[in-house]
Amino acid sequence: MPVKLRLQRHGKKGKPFYWLVAADARAKRDGRYLEKLGTYNPNTNPATVVIDIDRAVTWLEKGAQPTDTARTLLSYRGAMLKHHLNGGVRKGALTQEEADKKLEAWLEEKEAKIQAKKDGLSKAAADASAKRLADEKATNEKRLAAAQETEAQAEEAQGESETAEEASVIEETAAEEAPTEEAPVEEAPAEEAPTEEAPVEEAPTEEAPVEEAPAEEAPTEEASTEETPAEDAPAAEATSATEEEEEK
Repeated sequence: MPVKLRLQRHGKKGKPFYWLVAADARAKRDGRYLEKLGTYNPNTNPATVVIDIDRAVTWLEKGAQPTDTARTLLSYRGAMLKHHLNGGVRKGALTQEEADKKLEAWLEEKEAKIQAKKDGLSKAAADASAKRLADEKATNEKRLAAAQETEAQAEEAQGESETAEEASVIEETAAEEAPTEEAPVEEAPAEEAPTEEAPVEEAPTEEAPVEEAPAEEAPTEEASTEETPAEDAPAAEATSATEEEEEK
């Protein structure tokens, strides 16, 4: 039965969590497995890898083939190095003690690198936090300065509005007092107007006799015209008398 060392997915959507298992190559990825060898959590920084090195080496020596990801995780924790050193011990290239010393030195160096990475990440996080706090402090100071400036401008504007209101009140009071002093000057023409227009109203009364004068003279002219025939009557009689004398 071919055996593979591979990852089996667990966890939830968006946050996977894996088991390193030894399983039959014909089984499903998340199906039955023969033995659980460790865990792999990629949600942390750096990723958390926990592996039982001795059991993983035992399966490797039995001929189990790891997948690419499983091989990377086994190398990360030193299982592949131990499997290689055990092969050297079997061939007589080195003793078991030397192999154990090399493995221990490598693990210590690896742990130091991992710890340095963790320290670097912690320092970077602390620096980022300090920078964020400094930026927030600077922003708050700018906001405070802007608020103080706005308050100062508001006070200046209020003072200017108060002075403008006082000036407008003074102008209004001056405008109210000015007409009261000029009131007699404005009323004087109003009193004189009727006196000037009175003769204009009496003018027609003076012209009335002028219009009646022709009316009185008209009868005189007619009387004269009527009297002229009376004056011409003796003349007519005289002419008739002369004509009678001639006839005689």
